[in-house]
Amino acid sequence: MAVTNRKQIRKLSAAILAVLGAYVASAPAVFGQDASPMKTAKVNVPADAKLVLSSNELIYNKDSEIVTANGAVQINYGGYKMVSQQVVYNQKTGRMTAIGNVELITPDGNRMYGDKMDVTDSFSDGFVDSLRIEMPDNTRLASEKAERVGGTQMILTKGIYTACLACTKLGKAPLWQVKAQRVVQNGVTHTVRLTHARFELFGLPIAYIPWIEVPDNTVKRKSGFLFPSFSVEQHLGFGAKVPYYYVISPSMDATVTGTEYTTQGFMLEAEFRQRLENGTYTIRAAGIDQNKPEEFTANTSDAEAKGRGLVASKGDFQINPRWSFGWDVMAQTDNNFARTYGLKGLDESTHTNQIYLTGLGKRNYFDMRGFYYDVQDANDNSDSEKQQAIAAPVIDYHYVDPKPVYGGELSATMNFTNIARRENAVRAVTLDDLTTNRFQGLKGDTSRLTTELQWQRTFATQGGLLLTPLMAARGDAYGLGMDSPSASYSGNYDDSATAAQGMLTAGIEAKYPIMVSTANSTHVFEPIAQLYARPNESLAGRLPNEDAQSFVFDASNLFSRDKFSGFDRIEGGTRANVGIRYTGSFDSGYKLTSIVGQSYQLVGQNSFDTSDLVNAGAESGLEDSVSDYVAMASLSTPQGLSLTGSYRLDHKDMTFKRGDSTLGYANADFQTSVTYTHITAQPTYGFTSDQDEIQTRAQINFKDYWAVFGTVSYDLNKDNVTRRGIGLSYSDECTIFSLSYLSKSDNSDLTASDWSIGAKITFRTLGDINVGSASDTTF
Repeated sequence: MAVTNRKQIRKLSAAILAVLGAYVASAPAVFGQDASPMKTAKVNVPADAKLVLSSNELIYNKDSEIVTANGAVQINYGGYKMVSQQVVYNQKTGRMTAIGNVELITPDGNRMYGDKMDVTDSFSDGFVDSLRIEMPDNTRLASEKAERVGGTQMILTKGIYTACLACTKLGKAPLWQVKAQRVVQNGVTHTVRLTHARFELFGLPIAYIPWIEVPDNTVKRKSGFLFPSFSVEQHLGFGAKVPYYYVISPSMDATVTGTEYTTQGFMLEAEFRQRLENGTYTIRAAGIDQNKPEEFTANTSDAEAKGRGLVASKGDFQINPRWSFGWDVMAQTDNNFARTYGLKGLDESTHTNQIYLTGLGKRNYFDMRGFYYDVQDANDNSDSEKQQAIAAPVIDYHYVDPKPVYGGELSATMNFTNIARRENAVRAVTLDDLTTNRFQGLKGDTSRLTTELQWQRTFATQGGLLLTPLMAARGDAYGLGMDSPSASYSGNYDDSATAAQGMLTAGIEAKYPIMVSTANSTHVFEPIAQLYARPNESLAGRLPNEDAQSFVFDASNLFSRDKFSGFDRIEGGTRANVGIRYTGSFDSGYKLTSIVGQSYQLVGQNSFDTSDLVNAGAESGLEDSVSDYVAMASLSTPQGLSLTGSYRLDHKDMTFKRGDSTLGYANADFQTSVTYTHITAQPTYGFTSDQDEIQTRAQINFKDYWAVFGTVSYDLNKDNVTRRGIGLSYSDECTIFSLSYLSKSDNSDLTASDWSIGAKITFRTLGDINVGSASDTTF
C-alpha cells in the first residue's frame, strides 16, 4: 500500500545515505603511501537537516514490514544526493537494497555508482555490484563486486584504480591503471592488501606484483619501501636507488636508501627527520667504499679516495612570530664526494654552511649569521677552500622611524662583519708584459662595524615636479689583523691594527613625470636627475675589500646613491646621475619600457678611479669623470614576441662594452628564446679577452600532450659549442614524463661527467620514478 509515513521515509532515506556513505568512506586506496587518492567520507548530517524524497511510488507492506520506493527515486538529505530506480528496506531482516543505476554524491564531492547494493542496517555486512567511485581529484576506483565483511573489512573483486580521466573512445584503456584480482582493506590494521596486482601502461602490463600490502587512505605515514630511482653517470655507471621509509613516531621518521652503482659499488644513505613544536631539523649521512676509483681522472680527489662519506644537518625553528633561527652544515671526508654522487641539496660547487638568527618587526629587521664555504672541486690538495673567508658573525640591522622626522623618513642601517682566512687568495693579472696581483682576500682576520643614518622627504610642486632632498651620515670602524699584501700591490695599504673612516652626504633627486595620451596609447616620460655632494673616500685602496668586489654598472643601479655592491667601499666625491625613464602602453597590446642615462663625477676624487686590492672600479664604465652610457629596454607584443636588452656603451666612441639581448617568442605550440651576451675584455680586472656567447632554448608542443625541447650554448670567441641538450616530454592530467640528454664541454671540474642522461616519470597519486637528477630533465 502507498503511504506517507514521514518517520518511515526519514528512516529509509537516512539509512540508505548512511550505508552508501560508509561504503565510500571505507573503499580502499589501491596504491599510495603518504598521499591518499581519496578522501574519507563521513556521514555527518546536521540535526536540523531537511529531507526531500521523491519517487514515482512509495509502498509500505505492514505484514512483511517492507518499505519500497519505486521509479526515479531521488533523496536529498544534509548535502547528500542519491538516485536509484528502486530502494527496498526490510525491517524484519534489517537488510536494505538499492537497485538500478545507483548513484550517490557526498558533500565532499565523491561520486559512487553501482548496479545493486545490499547491506544490513548495522552496516557490518553487505555487497555492491559493479562498484565505481569518482573522487573530486579525478581519481577513480572500480570493481566487479565490493563486499563488506564483519564491519572491518572491505573486499574488492577485480579492482581497478587510476588517476587518469576516462577515455572517450569506447573500450580504450586509460594511460595507466593498477589492476588487482583481489583487494582487501582492513579497517583494524588500516592496510590494503593487493593480490595478483599489475601495473598497466597504454593498456599493456609492464609490472606484476604477486602480493603487496600498503597503507590505506586513512594513514598519513607508514613504514615501507618507496619508489626506486635510477641514474646513468659517466664515472659511476648505472645506478639503482631503493629508499625505505620508516615511521619512528608521529613527529619523527627516517629514510634509509641503498644505491648500487655498476662501476663504483654500493652506497648507503640515511636521513633522520624530526618535527618539534616550533620547527624541524634533519640529520643526513652517506658513505661508499668505491670499487674502481681509477675510473675517475687521475690525481683527483675522486680517484685518490676509496672510502668516502659525509654527515650533514639542517634545521629551521620559529622562536616566536618575529624571531627564527636555523642552520645548514655539512662535513665530508674529501672535498668532492657530495658533488660527484649528486646528493640532493649538498652537490653545489660551493656548499654554504651557515647558522642564522633573524628577527623581523613592523619597522625593523635583524639578521645574524655565520658562514663557512665548502668548495667542492676535483683537487684534494687545492687551497681554494682555505682561501675562502670564514665569516662569523655577520650582523645586519635596519630600522625605520615610525614617526615622520621633519616631515620625512629617518632610517638607520648597521652592519658588523668579522672574517678570517687561512690562505691568501691572489690572482695574477698580466697587462703590457707587467704582472700584478689582485688580492681577493688576505690571510688573517679583520672586523668592521658600519653604521649609517639617512633622512629623505619628497615634495611635489604645483607643476608636477617631485623633489626629494636626502642627507646621510656613515661611519666605519676597523680592527685589522690580516697580512699585508706583497710588494706587487701598488696601493698604500694600511698596516695599522685599527682604522676608521666616515662619509657625509647631501643630495637631491628631481623627477618630472610627463604623461601623453593619444586615441589608442598612453606614454609616460620621466626625466630624472640626482646630485650627491660628499667628501672623498678617505681610505680608498688602503683597506681589505671583501664584500664589494663584484660590480657591474648598468641601468639598474644608475640611480643608486652608492653603486658599490657592499660595505667595504664607499662612493665618494660629488656625483650627478641623469637619465630618463619611459613607459608606453598601446591598446593593441604592445608595451614598451626603457631607461637610458649617464653619470658624472663633478668634484673630488672618483672612487671608481682609485685602485684597491681587487681593482673593483677598473674598467667599470665609471672610472672616468663622464661615465659610459647605460640603457635598458623591453618590448612585448600581443603575438607572443618579446625583446629585452641591457647595454653599456663607451662614452667616447659608443662601442659596445657590456650587455645582453634576448629575443623570445611563445604561443601555445612553440616557445623559443635566443640570448646574446657580450663582455669586453677587462685586463686590469683579470679578464684578458672578450666574452661573447649565444644561448638558445626552444620547445615545440605536438600531439596534444607531447613536446620536444632543446638548448645550445655557443662560445663565439672560441668557436666552440659549450653546452647542448635535447629532450622529449609528455604531460597530461595524470602522468608527466621527460627524457633528456645533456652534453657540456666547458666544465672545469675534471671529475664531472661530460654528458648525462636524465629521465623522470610521475604518476599522479602514486609517485615518481627518476633516472638521473631533476636538473638533467630541465635545461
